[in-house]
Amino acid sequence: MRRFLAALAIASGLSATPAAAATVSIACSALGKEYDLCKSGAEAWAQRTGNDVKFVSTPNSETDRIALYLQMMAAKSADIDVFQIDVIWPGLLASHLVDLTPYLPVGLKEQYFPTIIDNDTVEGHLVAMPWFVDAGLLYYRKDLLDRYNEHVPEQWSDLEATAKRIQDAEHKAGNDRLWGFVFQARAYEGLTADALEWIASYGGGTIVDAAGKITVNNAQAAAAIDNAARWIRTIAPEGVLTYTEEESRGVFQAGDAVFMRNWPYAWALANAPDSPIKGKVGIAPLPKGGPDGKHVAALGGQQLAVSRYSVHPDLAADLVLYLTGAAEQKRRAIEGSFNPTIASLYKDPEILNANPFMGQLDPVFASTVARPSRITGTKYNRVSTGFYQAVHATLSGNGNAESNLAVLEKQLTLVSRNGRW
Repeated sequence: MRRFLAALAIASGLSATPAAAATVSIACSALGKEYDLCKSGAEAWAQRTGNDVKFVSTPNSETDRIALYLQMMAAKSADIDVFQIDVIWPGLLASHLVDLTPYLPVGLKEQYFPTIIDNDTVEGHLVAMPWFVDAGLLYYRKDLLDRYNEHVPEQWSDLEATAKRIQDAEHKAGNDRLWGFVFQARAYEGLTADALEWIASYGGGTIVDAAGKITVNNAQAAAAIDNAARWIRTIAPEGVLTYTEEESRGVFQAGDAVFMRNWPYAWALANAPDSPIKGKVGIAPLPKGGPDGKHVAALGGQQLAVSRYSVHPDLAADLVLYLTGAAEQKRRAIEGSFNPTIASLYKDPEILNANPFMGQLDPVFASTVARPSRITGTKYNRVSTGFYQAVHATLSGNGNAESNLAVLEKQLTLVSRNGRW
């Protein structure tokens, strides 16, 4: 608009006075390549529009990040115009976010996955735009499986046996740094995602079901968590109890693990020119919980939202639409392995050439399980915190899953007021 008015003034023989540049602040995650790609994308927008962008650093931990966001929003702070938010946060943050619907060109919304648009729509308001979608994946060392004539595990018991066999054999050969499996076991939101995959793969439900009933205290869920507890100090280092995504990736990418559970972003980094395991990595759906179980991946992803307290909401919305647009999502997919939220991009040959695995994600996305953030609304953080603390206690050897889940059920009953979320 500014360029249009300037051109109109010049054409009319009037002196055009350019509007002063505005500064829009954005909070980007620093997980893997996220910060660098967010920075380069936002800077390209700034150059195109003649404005400035300020980058606000935030914690890597989702738990710490949402705590910071809630603190800022409660204070109605204008320090951040654009927030990067998790797929589970729209319901929690909706009252602090701008409805982006008026800013969308006709037909744009229909280009995105409908399920994610629905997730980002709260009480009829589109409070965020889908940026990239995630699902939990199993990463494995192709060279090590080939060396020991092993197959990609179908069940968690297969993974445990294969990881232990290769780990022990490598230790005997002098490679005593190798572990069988790394994952996210710190007491934070990432453990909620991991543990939800375990219990759902065993048929143990989703903590709270779609009707609001608390279902987590059941035999299948307890068996899944107790099974994971056996991995600690057996096929997984004790330090995994402090791992988030990046610590897990660091161990795996250094060549010190056979298997890793992580999000798709790790693919580009594992295959970077300077990666010790470049060309040696495969991906697969996460294992089933026994012969009667199923492959399950936690639904993840990130969105971009505009703060209701922004001084420049129109510019902030324009930045959001630029960063979540097809061209920028394509660049991020090629350079960072971030899964687009626009369906047509999965047929783009340049994206598939850079990320062959994206053509194999249909069964993974078909088996995703959502964390119960929609049904529990503003109480989701308390639900997730209680869940990951109960799981972390079990993994750490502080009680078994049956007793810890029984305590959790009582806690959630109080939080929900007997199931009325």
